[in-house]
Amino acid sequence: MRPLIHLALHFIVPALVALRWYSKRWRWAFLIMVGTMVVDIDHLLADPVYDPNRCGIGFHPLHSYPAIAVYLLLLVIPGVNWLRLIALGLVIHMFLDGVDCLWIRLDSPPLF
Repeated sequence: MRPLIHLALHFIVPALVALRWYSKRWRWAFLIMVGTMVVDIDHLLADPVYDPNRCGIGFHPLHSYPAIAVYLLLLVIPGVNWLRLIALGLVIHMFLDGVDCLWIRLDSPPLF
């Protein structure tokens, strides 16, 4: 159930953000933010490609802490709306992946 909820949130959260802060062009904002899910292409470098119990943050190259820092920096560049929307989509994506990592930890048995 967790992977399904996680995937759904990758569509629901950008939709809510787009509707709230980009109400006149919400479709455009939503499509750009959802399009940033292409960042998951780095999962193809992992073996296995999909592991429902693996935390992607810090594991996949485009989900690394330096990459996340770049996404945050791109978020504050003034005046380039499409670039800020891409950055916002990436930051939302990383946030949701981070929440999923916490959820994985809560579901897994203790080490000792």
